[in-house]
Amino acid sequence: MAVSLSRRGDVEPFHAMDVLAEANRLKALGKPVISMAVGQPSDPAPTLVREAAASALVDGRIGYTDALGTAELRSAIASHYQEHYGLEVPAARIAVTTGSSAAFNLAFLAMFDTGDRVAIAAPGYPAYRNIMKALGLDVVEIELEGAAYLHAEHLRAAHAEKPLKGALFASPANPTGAVIPADDLEVLVRTAEELGIALISDEIYHRLAYSAPDTTALAFSGDVTVINSFSKYYCMTGWRIGWMVLPEKLVRPVERIQQSLYISAPELSQIAAAQAFRATDELEAVKARYAWNRDLLMQRLPELGFALAAPMDGAFYAYCDVSRLTNDSMEFARAMLAEAHVAATPGHDFDPLAGQRFMRFSYAGSHDDMTEALDRIGRWLA
Repeated sequence: MAVSLSRRGDVEPFHAMDVLAEANRLKALGKPVISMAVGQPSDPAPTLVREAAASALVDGRIGYTDALGTAELRSAIASHYQEHYGLEVPAARIAVTTGSSAAFNLAFLAMFDTGDRVAIAAPGYPAYRNIMKALGLDVVEIELEGAAYLHAEHLRAAHAEKPLKGALFASPANPTGAVIPADDLEVLVRTAEELGIALISDEIYHRLAYSAPDTTALAFSGDVTVINSFSKYYCMTGWRIGWMVLPEKLVRPVERIQQSLYISAPELSQIAAAQAFRATDELEAVKARYAWNRDLLMQRLPELGFALAAPMDGAFYAYCDVSRLTNDSMEFARAMLAEAHVAATPGHDFDPLAGQRFMRFSYAGSHDDMTEALDRIGRWLA
């Protein structure tokens, strides 16, 4: 029998996951690997979240929910926008998703057709590019070339070259941690409106900014599609639960696609996530440790030869220029893992053009692990 392979599967690997797989293989062999490769909090989900899940499991009636999510969770998310941002966001515009990954699928499918030109920043999260390419979109990667974040003029220039249908940006950003200041964010949103470009704002690292309050793109337009997740600040990566805030005209299209692709996000995760907004004290203690780790990396990485390529304003990443140490960050990452037993992500994931000069270090782990990892790297480079 013939095996049929589509061109959609011919996308670049997510190298951070390949690094994680190799780190796990070495751990299974008894090697003392410390991972700074994947953006995953080392803390468990908050106590209230786990208690809610445990209670639901005792009850045992876990099943399908409405495609857009439970009323309880959608209302909790709407309340979060009022409490955290001072914005009225109707629960009717919120869609609960199977992590932000499903939200990106739903957004791209509901907003764009095959061949549409959609811009992203480089460096940027590789799944944006890979999902869009698999869906047949024309991905326009805007090289930031030293800028910390995507500016309105980047968007205007790319659109002038050939009109864009859409654009996606993140603040705080992965891999850089850069935050778009509120004034620049407003100009970016207004420019997209002027040019007729549909915007997607990835806000999954909100509540993890260290130098300024969070500003959502929704503050400047109700026509922006916002994607968020319980994975990062709320320490719920494996629960696979996220959400979208949608323009009114997108709600029903997203609901229809969700019904067929996913039916609904897992009910157990929805029940648990509804309690996450009540766990701020516990989660702020976790964030305080990230800030401690951030201070450590901001000092030690440049001392070791890893020049910071962007301000570490948010998230839990340091994006570094490693050209003083190597001209091949992929091979450098493999050697560092094999010999120093420290895992980090090569920049090729985030920027296919210039990524060989860069690496990303995640500081979401314990402070002791971060200290030991940097000590190991120092000994390895000596």
